[in-house]
Amino acid sequence: MLRRLLQPVWVLLAIVFLIEAWLWDHLEPIVARVVAAIPLARFKQWLTERVDALSPAMTLIVFAVPVIPLFPLKLIGLWLLAHDYWLSGVSTFLFAKMLGVGVTAFVFDVTRAKLLEMHWFERVYDLVLKVRAKAAELVEPIKRRIRELIAGNGEGWSSRTLRLIQRFRKSVHHQAR
Repeated sequence: MLRRLLQPVWVLLAIVFLIEAWLWDHLEPIVARVVAAIPLARFKQWLTERVDALSPAMTLIVFAVPVIPLFPLKLIGLWLLAHDYWLSGVSTFLFAKMLGVGVTAFVFDVTRAKLLEMHWFERVYDLVLKVRAKAAELVEPIKRRIRELIAGNGEGWSSRTLRLIQRFRKSVHHQAR
């Protein structure tokens, strides 16, 4: 019984996790292009040289620090949402989120080798990869069902429902004339 009640929570967490992973996957190449377009390549080289001289524990600080200044920006976004400035709030929050993921991807690319020298970080990294695979496995049937519903083909419940909705719309449209 409890497992059945918690299933939607796990699915929601999996979806949030996959959105984060999707953002990471799609923002990392964009950040790489930005690095190539502006003089961040020299900065990346400079940062890589500095990170190579650090211990793995100090590298963890280098990895964590860049996202700290973005936290107040997220709070501003939430404040705007709380005061009914929906467009500004959502825009600010999404901007901070995307910038945070992009900066984290950039810094992780530079610090990954050093961070993975710490055994506990390597275990956490492996765990995150496993959780990501499990989340994708958990959400896949839902994504497939949504695709089937959108496609409207086949003989399942969703396609019958979609055809019923289409007939209803046509009849309402026809009666309105």
